[in-house]
Amino acid sequence: MKIHAIDTGYFKLDGGAMFGVVPKSIWNKTNPADDNNKCTWAMRCLLIEEGNKLILIDNGIGNKQPESFFKHFDLHATVSIEHALNRLGYSLSDVTDNILTHLHFDHCGGGTVRATTNNSILPVFPNAKYWVHEQQWDWAIRPNPREKASFLSENLLPIQESGQLYFLNQNEYLFNNLKFHYVDGHTEKQTIPYIHFKNKTIVFAADLLPSTGHIPLPYVMGYDTRPLLTMEEKALFLKDAAMNDYIIFLQHDPIHQCCSLVETEKGVRLKETFSLEEIF
Repeated sequence: MKIHAIDTGYFKLDGGAMFGVVPKSIWNKTNPADDNNKCTWAMRCLLIEEGNKLILIDNGIGNKQPESFFKHFDLHATVSIEHALNRLGYSLSDVTDNILTHLHFDHCGGGTVRATTNNSILPVFPNAKYWVHEQQWDWAIRPNPREKASFLSENLLPIQESGQLYFLNQNEYLFNNLKFHYVDGHTEKQTIPYIHFKNKTIVFAADLLPSTGHIPLPYVMGYDTRPLLTMEEKALFLKDAAMNDYIIFLQHDPIHQCCSLVETEKGVRLKETFSLEEIF
């Protein structure tokens, strides 16, 4: 098995929305905001080479939406998923599986592309199975008013129409060295992949723990649909991660790829940060 961090670029989101009830005077020290109160966030994915499978976790925001959509998010240093794979010697057609932690646009928008010939939208990975929890899928195609702006039909329906949509909860044991945990605070049945690699466990934390700045328990995003449930799920996760010395892969941290945690008198806190390459 080989594992690679895939950087698809950066975008900006409102700092208050990212830190919920935590005052700006506190979170601005670790995630400084610009003049519009926006903070920079990464859109980091993970590529796993396992036997005859090439497994990608999430795929970034993509580029098919109009400029009127992207202008709200200040995209910069963007890299298409195709170019990111090419740098590692792979093509879009080599991807066998794309695991989607959930279907908010910054996690799955890169999975489909607008054709140049007839303006239709097609899956970007022609040979891949797209995996998501069935309840997250149902949640996304019948969106609640709070999340409606995050679930975009053009990111979703082409996957279903192509016959490439598969549900994780119906096929739990298809991947060697991978298992999945599901959490409901951010959105219904967000998938958290656990990867067993060289006697270590790497956890793709997705939006359960977006960055090192979100480690203290009250630091919960305003985007979460059930913030009190997020705090319960996060408390269990942080304790488990510190106890078992998990390597946490940070999808949105603008600086750090990975971190580890430690239990302290004040609760679980950051132990150290490092890149994926430094570990192995």
